[in-house]
Amino acid sequence: MQQALPYINLPFTTTSNGGATTTAVEVPKLVAENAVVIFARSGCCMCHVVKLLLHGHGVNPTIFDIDEQNEATVTGELSKIIVIGEAKAAGRPQFPAVFVGGKLFGGLEEVMAAHISGELVPMLRKARALWL
Repeated sequence: MQQALPYINLPFTTTSNGGATTTAVEVPKLVAENAVVIFARSGCCMCHVVKLLLHGHGVNPTIFDIDEQNEATVTGELSKIIVIGEAKAAGRPQFPAVFVGGKLFGGLEEVMAAHISGELVPMLRKARALWL
């Protein structure tokens, strides 16, 4: 049997109104520092498929699970770092949002198309997400 691969589930917190500052995950920093980052909506079947596909290739991506409470905040942060030309929906990110090598790669359709065409593995190697 295969052993399950652990993934990082990062909490997203914001600054409270009372003046007390809490730690917030810096989305641009997270994308820049990791070879592969997946922003996934909790309970989304398409997000689950992307996670399984990348884990199946031996990639251990950083996974940022988004729930209803922080979806608007994360979407706003992602919109700031996505160049309008990269996103098909006029700068509004769709989930799952997969970043490879610090750039938006796309969602499920783009990842599956790259997998089927054989372009996914070389791209992951180039981003240093795969070593073999």
